[in-house]
Amino acid sequence: MAGGAFAFAWYYFSPDLPDVQELREIKFQTPLRVLSADGLLMAEFGEQRRTPISFEQTPQNFIYALQAAEDSRFFEHHGIDIKGLSRAALQLVQSGQIQSGGSTITMQVAKNFFLSRERTFERKFVEILLALRIEQELTKEEILELYINKIYLGQRAYGIQAAANVYYGKDISELSLAQLAMIAGLPKAPSASNPITNPQRSTERRNWILGRMLALEYIDQESYREAVNEPEVARYHISEIELSAPYVAEMVRQELFNQYGEEAYTDGYTVMTTLDSNMQQAADSALRKGLREYNERHGYYGAESTLEISTLTTSERLAELRRIPVYANLLPALVTEVQDQSATILLRDGTEASVAWSGMSWARAFRTVNSMGPVPERASDVVKAGDIIRVSVVDDDNYHLEQIPRVQGALVALDPHNGAIKALSGGFSFAHNNFNRAVQAYRQPGSTLKPFIYTSALEEGFSPGTIVHDSPIVFHDVSLDGEWRPENYTRDFDGPIRLREALYRSRNLVTIRVLRDLGVQRTRDELLKFGFEASRTPAALSLALGTSDTTPLQMATGFAAFANSGYRIDPYFIDEIHDQEGNVIFEANPFTLCRDNCASEAAILEDLNNASELAERRIMSETTAFLMNDMLLDVIRRGTGRRAQTLSRSDLAGKTGTTNENKDSWFTGYNRDLVATVWVGYDQPESLGRNEFGSTAALPVWIDFISEALKDSPEAGFEPPSGIVRILIDPSTGELAYPGQSNAMMEYYREDTAPSATASTPEQRNSGSVIESIFGY
Repeated sequence: MAGGAFAFAWYYFSPDLPDVQELREIKFQTPLRVLSADGLLMAEFGEQRRTPISFEQTPQNFIYALQAAEDSRFFEHHGIDIKGLSRAALQLVQSGQIQSGGSTITMQVAKNFFLSRERTFERKFVEILLALRIEQELTKEEILELYINKIYLGQRAYGIQAAANVYYGKDISELSLAQLAMIAGLPKAPSASNPITNPQRSTERRNWILGRMLALEYIDQESYREAVNEPEVARYHISEIELSAPYVAEMVRQELFNQYGEEAYTDGYTVMTTLDSNMQQAADSALRKGLREYNERHGYYGAESTLEISTLTTSERLAELRRIPVYANLLPALVTEVQDQSATILLRDGTEASVAWSGMSWARAFRTVNSMGPVPERASDVVKAGDIIRVSVVDDDNYHLEQIPRVQGALVALDPHNGAIKALSGGFSFAHNNFNRAVQAYRQPGSTLKPFIYTSALEEGFSPGTIVHDSPIVFHDVSLDGEWRPENYTRDFDGPIRLREALYRSRNLVTIRVLRDLGVQRTRDELLKFGFEASRTPAALSLALGTSDTTPLQMATGFAAFANSGYRIDPYFIDEIHDQEGNVIFEANPFTLCRDNCASEAAILEDLNNASELAERRIMSETTAFLMNDMLLDVIRRGTGRRAQTLSRSDLAGKTGTTNENKDSWFTGYNRDLVATVWVGYDQPESLGRNEFGSTAALPVWIDFISEALKDSPEAGFEPPSGIVRILIDPSTGELAYPGQSNAMMEYYREDTAPSATASTPEQRNSGSVIESIFGY
């Protein structure tokens, strides 16, 4: 009779059963993972934490534990366990309700992948039929692999690998026998038997499973004894982020979502970025340090808030502290007592510590960016009991008074040979403010735009030794809102000056004259080749002062053309995308220049084997690129970037930039292998202070970054290509030095722009002056 009922059920339900072969193509919901170039985890995006593993990767003791807990005859039956079903039927007869399903692991696979969780006879029949069909189509190993990767095990963990990570912070292969048994006990009741929320019950179930393993002779008596006596140490582990790079991780998330939609969070993509982990850590550290130092130069804003601590218990004080997030390692702290030269603080973990006078004596009261209150003489001039403040760790017992900067900044570094972004920091703290200033903040570049104008001049026949007048100039033009009297930032004038010196001293009036001589529209069109946006680059003489709008990433991209001898590159940050099975489904193919033996274009052509693209991407001649690099080396050797000499490297070039009213501070610097741009300013443009320039606010950040980024790298300078000559000249006229000239200097020229006239001697000049006075010339 039972056989007839089963045959009827098979005949009735079989036509509507799903295709079991779908299980071979199943895609588990797996989060998006973002990795650095050297394989460090930067972020995970997705609701379900899951890391699928193969049957071969599954520890044998876990398989035993799972059999003991769920289905001891799994490798013997054909999908259904008659004993288990009989026991379930008996419970139904006795209670009138379905108590247990008698489900095998195969039946659970059928239910988990194809069926609902409703408890009805019809669903149970379908489950049994599906289990039989699954056993016909799949091996036992394939069935078990589906099960261990699908099951929900509490705390957003799906699959046993995710559970091992969540509860123990380890790989499944690293777990002890007791820990494997604990995880094996979770599928039946992942909430009720959870070792975090209900450790006693989970331990009881763990020990029951261990007893079953002993009874089934999966383990011996000694292993059983050690396992049941092992204390349960499970606690919640978040994904172990190995490299903090949230701004880039968010760029990746947006890119993947734009391409794949919601499936980006479930289909198990792994993204390999171009980030160098050491450079990224150096970028974050340097930017945060620079912004904090700016803060201390301008004074203390005061406590974030104040509590009436006399009415609060210690637990209430801690509760208040724990509501306040940590940003960029700046810890919230409660001042509990103020001494003459120190303050006692309470931290959110309950620790009591001290802020010494050396950690708070900087804190003159902030008034404006140009003024502060008096120098504090005692701790009570700075803080009082009940103040909620920020601190950073100095050592185990001492802390430094801090504050979240109101000023912001960005740093981006890239490889000039292919555009790979090696480091990117879009602000002080992504958690505090996720606006990515490296790619989203359009700000005026100030004098960092001058090298691009000078490049156009060199292309048009100017040379580093060309003399241009640094003298007052007035424009009358209705398009400039009337009369315009531009000035140098020092408000003085040098008269006739060489183009090289005008650049490294950042003389505005020289740049304006050069731009006027070249033609505004023509020069603007040349600037756009470097990657600046047409809509944000005005065709006006004020362009000489950097009145366009650009992002730090665009600025670094533009300077990359100097570093790579004259080619436009495209920045990118995704190197590869892998699917859930590890197959490469996207691989970046950037335009790439060779790194070594690239002094001649022929070497590059041989390396690229793509002459047409090479020609299209060349935006300045190789000789112009060399001349610009040498002029920008002087910015650090003797100009506004002199602070960078502390790095003791001769291969570094760059340019400072400060905009009108000191609202934006820039420095972009580079050698042949790395370009880095730093910007510092307020999100809503306002003055940084009368003494804040590119050399004081941005350059120190760049120095700190480069000192780490190039720490183990040999110097990578610029060798003169063919077509460049070096000539001894008269620095005051740019002409050839006369014989025996004591102040003569060497200068680089393109062969076709080298001077041919020889400078007059002092005697000849004096003689000329006498003739002029006699004849009235």
